[in-house]
Amino acid sequence: MELTDVQKLIDIKLESSVKSKSLTEGEAKKIFKLFNIPVVQEEQTDMDVENVLAACNKTGFPIVLKASGSNILHKTEAGLVQIGLNSDNKVLDAVKEMKDNAGDDIESFLVQPVVAGKREFVAGMFRDPQFGPVIIFGLGGILTEALNDIVFKIAPLNNVDMEDMFEQISSKKLLNDFRGEKKVNKKAVKNILTALSDIAAAFPDIREIDINPLIIQPDGSPIAVDGLIVLEKEKDQAQADYDIDLSLLGSCYYPKSIAFIGASSTPGKWGHMLLTNTLSRNYKGNVYLVNPKGGKIAGRHVYKSVIDIDNDVDLAVVTIPAHRVIDLIPDFKKKNVKGILLITSGFREVGIQGEKLEQELMKAAYDEGILLLGPNTMGICNPHIDFHCSAVHAYPLPGSTALVCQSGNMGTQLLAFAVQQDIGIRAFSGSGNEAMVTIEDYMEAFEEDELTKIVVLYIESIKNGKRFFNSAARVSKQKPVVVLKGGRTTTGERAASSHTGAMASNAKVFNAVCRQAGIIQVDQPMELLDLSAVFSSLPLPKGKRVAIMTLGGGWGVITADLCAEHGLEVPELSQGIINRLDKILPSYWSHANPVDIVGENDPNIPMTCLEELLKWDGCDAVIHLGIHGKRVLINGMVESVRKADPDIDENQAQFLKDFILQFEDDYTKYTAKLTQKYGKPVLGVSLLTDEKSRILYRHEEYEYKTVFFPSLERAVKALWGMCYYNEWLEKNAIQNNNLNVD
Repeated sequence: MELTDVQKLIDIKLESSVKSKSLTEGEAKKIFKLFNIPVVQEEQTDMDVENVLAACNKTGFPIVLKASGSNILHKTEAGLVQIGLNSDNKVLDAVKEMKDNAGDDIESFLVQPVVAGKREFVAGMFRDPQFGPVIIFGLGGILTEALNDIVFKIAPLNNVDMEDMFEQISSKKLLNDFRGEKKVNKKAVKNILTALSDIAAAFPDIREIDINPLIIQPDGSPIAVDGLIVLEKEKDQAQADYDIDLSLLGSCYYPKSIAFIGASSTPGKWGHMLLTNTLSRNYKGNVYLVNPKGGKIAGRHVYKSVIDIDNDVDLAVVTIPAHRVIDLIPDFKKKNVKGILLITSGFREVGIQGEKLEQELMKAAYDEGILLLGPNTMGICNPHIDFHCSAVHAYPLPGSTALVCQSGNMGTQLLAFAVQQDIGIRAFSGSGNEAMVTIEDYMEAFEEDELTKIVVLYIESIKNGKRFFNSAARVSKQKPVVVLKGGRTTTGERAASSHTGAMASNAKVFNAVCRQAGIIQVDQPMELLDLSAVFSSLPLPKGKRVAIMTLGGGWGVITADLCAEHGLEVPELSQGIINRLDKILPSYWSHANPVDIVGENDPNIPMTCLEELLKWDGCDAVIHLGIHGKRVLINGMVESVRKADPDIDENQAQFLKDFILQFEDDYTKYTAKLTQKYGKPVLGVSLLTDEKSRILYRHEEYEYKTVFFPSLERAVKALWGMCYYNEWLEKNAIQNNNLNVD
């Protein structure tokens, strides 16, 4: 069989009138052989029992007997597979039983030898509507769907992807020597997984491929003893993305002039909120107000039309009703408008008519070379030029975190949190409907932007899954991409025909995309900026070994547990560091990692111990707990003493408070100094927090910042994100080096 023969077979099947558009097991295995997938030797016979018996005797008892047909998808469930038949009579009984069960659906019988092997895996492919071919591998046999121990990867696969598949499955011990059988020949399994990817690429009309079981023979070699290929005519590609000029998108964050179309004098209206928010800052560009009524708003002249403005306009901020927006395009063209920030709603999100209006508007703007952000967006901001044109009156410091949110409310919350915690923002965009500029465009624009060091995304849907995957994988090699996905529990609606397809879901596929592309995926909104804080403030750890320093034993134990749950290591202390800490701490200290410094009041002890841990070559990062935040405790204590003891010396009370404040300031600065000196991340957890507490503390003399989280859970999760990203970078660097050598 040649590739052209396969395509002819697929075309015939798709054009036939059979209920199930699938290939028989025999046909599937012929394709497997063509792509060098090892398959069991078998005899295929017609319905005549004499021919079946002849095939059995040729194969040699015991045998496996299967009924085969285009309408037969799950043979085992239908009672159409019998294993270990060892006589003619048992074969005759099995043939009769199968004919009774399936009748005319049986087209032929397959006779196979019983394959020895105690381990069964599954390998397959299904075609995801967003991300294209997805390859699976995991525990096979009758337990496949029950245990669901499988891994997804987006095709095509590289060696890192396949090694990660082996590492991810819970049953990975079965890949090693097992009960007298040799370890699995991983190279042979990788060849099978690669072949599945190649088949999917060669034949777009193949929807699902199922090899279950893939039996591992005693010598460790894999062999396919069953196979299913399900067909579906390739659907026409959706409308292509707009080809966005990324430099034009970047210019929308640096407008030299802005026109507010629909400017309003009524507080609370979008035309007033965005205008006053922009004017309240130190934005240096020209600002023009446009409203057909003319007059004055906020003490400024109002133009009746954008045409009346004497100068060109870079960015038009539009808040007028949806049906009137398209009429603005010719005037925008005359004024050389580069971009439209379309706040207005009433487009695709309201139904078919709105979708049609949106498409017409996008085409009109695109044809004139005008970029459109939105519609239905909450706005944008660029703190680096003090440009804040959004619904939220929150003004974060200029920083390196690019933030894009498909939910305006989520963006509002995150910007306010960034202000509260002193986290710098490179730029923000509420992406809205993404009718023209999509999440992939933003990601690729920030990929090229030198000021962006971290890309943070809140997303609910993706328009071009393959492009999202490729863009994220490319961006991740340069800077971290952190994602919170809304709607993670939504499952695929299309019923699957194979075991492979049955285990697919939107959430599982998206999780696989993130892992494969190096995306750090989080579960809670605040984790987005927690990771932004550490990535923008600390060096990457070189490994997963964590030293823990604490003022209390219980806190250390819980932190060690959390580290273990997140795959971080808490190594035993070396004798050398124990000896050094013995000289600093009292004899009853923990003598173990976590290091309990037992609540000593000497302010030098935590500083000295922290440095000793950072010196230690047995750790890659330090988490320290409870040293910062004592001032909150002391404030409460002093107030209690004042109430209870009228004779308290006020100078003494104030001295105590000042002493703690000075210690915390010195300790915070010293932590940044040690971080820079040893090049290891240091994450703190505050003892207590109040309204003055922050996550980040900046020090002009140091490159790195000091980080203190309000809870140890957030600190561990943030460190996990850094370690996860570093590990992904290292694996892909090895892959790239191997490719260069080859």
